[in-house]
Amino acid sequence: MENLKILVVDDESRMRKLVGDFLTKKGYEVIEAENGEQAVDLFFQNKNIALIILDVMMPKMDGWQVCREIRQYSKVPIIMLTAKSDEKDELLGFELGVDEYISKPFSPKILVARVEAILRRANVVEDVLSVGGISLDLEAHQVKIDGESVELSYKEFELLTYFVKNKGVALSREKILNNVWNYDYFGDARTIDTHVKKLRSKLGDKGDYIKTIWGMGYKLEVSE
Repeated sequence: MENLKILVVDDESRMRKLVGDFLTKKGYEVIEAENGEQAVDLFFQNKNIALIILDVMMPKMDGWQVCREIRQYSKVPIIMLTAKSDEKDELLGFELGVDEYISKPFSPKILVARVEAILRRANVVEDVLSVGGISLDLEAHQVKIDGESVELSYKEFELLTYFVKNKGVALSREKILNNVWNYDYFGDARTIDTHVKKLRSKLGDKGDYIKTIWGMGYKLEVSE
């Protein structure tokens, strides 16, 4: 996946960092704005922004006005963040062309899932990844090796997807754990070695693509 740009707009630096960290771990490039005016300026300076995460209550220009300004020129997906859940606010947001509406406090993982779902609907994120005879259907959670279906567990699929998206990149065990297990797992990082061993076995000769980097982690290498 190319590093898609996401504009995160919130006057709270802590919130921008929280959201930005989770998006960066998923491979997105994050651009931050601390107020509405800065958000509009950055949007028009960066023509290839794929999605905007926009807080409602901000100084200088609120989220509604930012949305109005951008909607005059672009249909870029917009997720609105608000501190209060109000039906009138939600209706206004949808009238202005907001794609999703999320109330604070929220789970960053849920936000990232919403981002990925919206980008898929907008046909920005590929639903199928292919490399060296391996094909991953991200929507259906299915893997095919040279056209033949292979049964993988949920984590094995997520692990393979992470390797394919980072083809040629040396990945430490810690980085793999943080991105594939999303901080949910607090046990021994050797669980990765166990999953890699099973994954290699299920991939047959394609399992050789997953190279061990001694003392560090793994790397997917494919000669195409």
